[in-house]
Amino acid sequence: MNLRKYFILFILIIFLISFTSAGFFLKQKTCGDGTLEGNCSINQPYFCSEEILIERASICGCPNLTEINGDSCISPYQTNPKEINLKYFLKGEQKEINFTVYEGMADYLFELPDFITYSSEEEPSRADFKLRNINEENQKILLMPLVVKIQNLEDEKEDQARIAISLVQNIPYGGSNKTISLKNNTLNYSRYPYEVLYGVEGICGEKSELLAFLLKEIGYEIVLFYYQSENHESVGIKCSEKYGFGNTSYCFIETTGPSIITDSKNNYLEGIKLSSEPEIIFVSEGDALKNNMKEYRHAKRLMRIREKIENTGKLNFFRYIQLKNIRERYGLGGKI
Repeated sequence: MNLRKYFILFILIIFLISFTSAGFFLKQKTCGDGTLEGNCSINQPYFCSEEILIERASICGCPNLTEINGDSCISPYQTNPKEINLKYFLKGEQKEINFTVYEGMADYLFELPDFITYSSEEEPSRADFKLRNINEENQKILLMPLVVKIQNLEDEKEDQARIAISLVQNIPYGGSNKTISLKNNTLNYSRYPYEVLYGVEGICGEKSELLAFLLKEIGYEIVLFYYQSENHESVGIKCSEKYGFGNTSYCFIETTGPSIITDSKNNYLEGIKLSSEPEIIFVSEGDALKNNMKEYRHAKRLMRIREKIENTGKLNFFRYIQLKNIRERYGLGGKI
């Protein structure tokens, strides 16, 4: 009797393995934002078709502030287009994204008021200005196509984050030549995230806002780190406290140039190192990075190599090969 039961169990196992191999238990198809195949994304006008997000306004509709035109949604600020090329590194390979930006949107953002007014006597905070820049509604409409391009390139959410991070880091560092007049003072103009793309240039705060927007829309919990003493800004992305910056559960991301997630010990802008306690500006709720990402140990290894060079001025052959491999994987060039 027992032999008969084991035989039946064996037949059932073989049956299940055969059905699985034949594709009867295939994972349901989804697009890069998690939308199920054949459904509209929560981000209009995108539709999931063959695991790619495509414009399908005739089915999915258009967001506010736009007009439907066939299967596309048109913003009134989509005037005078130009093509830009955005470089990024993913797992040791340099790749590019071609993206269309519009002068009409850049001009619209430049003309927005430089101040925030409250009905009470409350003074706007730095966080208020940051969130205003990141969440501007008209800007979002013309930034979302870049998010979708990233989501169409890779299914894995972590790889989408890697692309967004590297893409922003590889935008050249530079300040705007525009100025604004405020209370008899002339100040440097601070660009919105879209303007950073349009000009393909930005300083730390501007590039950090752009990266915060992209990672927020990909679906991560995001903060900004602001260092008043160093007048510097970077991004924090939700992760395990084991890898978090300081006493936080957010992994550090530098935006001024190519850098590895969690590497907070590098020199920034004329050799400045970050030593002060940053103000933390909450941007969005969302997911956290996985615990097994290679970036964590690569950043730790790079920081050890950097410390070795600072202390002794030299590296052995083994450490040199490690440094070379890390540079190539993350597109660090000659950076240490």
